[in-house]
Amino acid sequence: MHHVPGNTLAKLSNGITDGPVLMAAKSHLRNNNPLVIAISTNDGLSGSAENIGRLLNRKNYYFVPFKQDNPITKPRSIVFDPSYICKTLEKALDKEQIEPILL
Repeated sequence: MHHVPGNTLAKLSNGITDGPVLMAAKSHLRNNNPLVIAISTNDGLSGSAENIGRLLNRKNYYFVPFKQDNPITKPRSIVFDPSYICKTLEKALDKEQIEPILL
């Protein structure tokens, strides 16, 4: 698992593999293994929303549940909830997305 900012999320969504983390993710997916994403981005409810939606529809991508970071001062920012990491990993190994995704 790797903390995923918006830039990395966009690269995953568009198949760009220009660094070690993205190459590891590509290799992991090629071997039909689950990829768990712990998202943290300031534009999750704006620019990155399309990329999140795209990955939610792909096989072997699993998200740690996330929520708005600070709705008052950062209304489009989202961050994963670390208390769900172990549960998400367990479900992903069974090829299931933990629910709810959006807290």
